[in-house]
Amino acid sequence: MPYFTSPVDGARLHYVDHGPADGPVIVFVNSLYFGTEMWEYQMLPLAREGHRCVGFDRRGHGRSDDVWGGFDLDSLADDVQGLLDRLDLGEVTLVGHSLGTAEIVRCLARHGVDRVARVALVAGMAPGPARSANHPKGVDPELLRAGTEAFRRDRSAFFADGARAFFALDRPGNDLSEAYVESMIRRCHGSTARAGVALGELIAELDVAPELAALNLPVLVVHGTHDTSGPIELTGRRAARLAPNATLEVYENAGHGLFATHADRLTADLRKFAAGG
Repeated sequence: MPYFTSPVDGARLHYVDHGPADGPVIVFVNSLYFGTEMWEYQMLPLAREGHRCVGFDRRGHGRSDDVWGGFDLDSLADDVQGLLDRLDLGEVTLVGHSLGTAEIVRCLARHGVDRVARVALVAGMAPGPARSANHPKGVDPELLRAGTEAFRRDRSAFFADGARAFFALDRPGNDLSEAYVESMIRRCHGSTARAGVALGELIAELDVAPELAALNLPVLVVHGTHDTSGPIELTGRRAARLAPNATLEVYENAGHGLFATHADRLTADLRKFAAGG
């Protein structure tokens, strides 16, 4: 299996590299709890069409090392850069989902944009959902910490109880099989309890608004109207206002898991964006 070594602490991180080596590059950064399998409806068709689609399992996730440390945002961002450097990738379309959007923004702030041409923030947590002095309308951080405590007490129930809201299955058109939803619940257990708690605590304090405002690249913001994990007014619309060169695509009735419920539309939007459209 392909691995690269984290520049942070030497952890082994598993990556996938699909499609032709000389194709235009799209790098995917995952949501909390998931590995690269979450992108199957985007990576596989785009790779078949000639794109080079690359992704990796975050530390403590999937087939990457089970580690105790490195869950601060700087270290996570350095892992993203480590992948770009390891494969010597250039002119990258960098695509993140949920927490992965914040890792991308911090990565570019820390390491620059020499390897990256454009950025897509899909159902993003960036710039941060929590209330702060600079974001008074945000979610009470204590509510976010309470969610992390519920995860710590019983993560199996946390995943199972949250699945319907994650995919907004009560909204019209969001038709996923029970088998698929159950498989995604099981895949969440590919992340360690340590990773889930540490990253939940990170989200409660997340604020990359200044870095997003300084990001001078084309930015595609994709967000659903019924995203309960990252409410659109606190994350997607705010991200689109902050980024100087942003385009906002709002998916009606979509939840946080729009990579599955709106798979074809997301793939088409990423295809067009990666082509410079």
